[in-house]
Amino acid sequence: MKSQFAWYVARASGLVGWALLAASVMWGLSISTKVLKGRPRPAWQLDLHRYLGGLATIFVGVHVIGIVADTYVHFGLASVLVPFASTWHPAAVAWGVVGTYLLAAVQLTSMVRTWLPKRLWRAIHFASFPLFAVSTIHALTAGTDAKTWAFQLIAALAMIVVVALTALRIAQDTAPKTPATAVALVSARRG
Repeated sequence: MKSQFAWYVARASGLVGWALLAASVMWGLSISTKVLKGRPRPAWQLDLHRYLGGLATIFVGVHVIGIVADTYVHFGLASVLVPFASTWHPAAVAWGVVGTYLLAAVQLTSMVRTWLPKRLWRAIHFASFPLFAVSTIHALTAGTDAKTWAFQLIAALAMIVVVALTALRIAQDTAPKTPATAVALVSARRG
């Protein structure tokens, strides 16, 4: 058990990190689509979204540390920092490396959002969509537990929810706006 501790830490933190990331993306989409219609209060919704993203970042960090600490496969720093540098399933690991960089970009820019132009922050925050996609691909191709029916079911449900909420968000943005709706949208986006 002692020699496998790092491996168990890496597996568990990877799964939890992915689940927190998926929850953060779904929660962020539920905020932007207003599917919850004010329940719970909007400030609380945003705080939970930020908290989930922050926790996902922490668990991904623990995942990477666990992978490097594990002695079975021998991941070096280059393996976890450079796409395709790993000798163990290079493409599967590359998805995780790219996901880690996207997660860092989204989280770091969100932490300094008040000092960034809104358009820049929003453009970088849109990286949450490819982040969710590449992290899911990484989990399904590199993850030891990805072959279990439970994980596959949870991943499929998360993908369905993200796609449905994204489609709703796009439909809301492209729907014809009445003058009253346009004024309400501008006011809501300023606040």
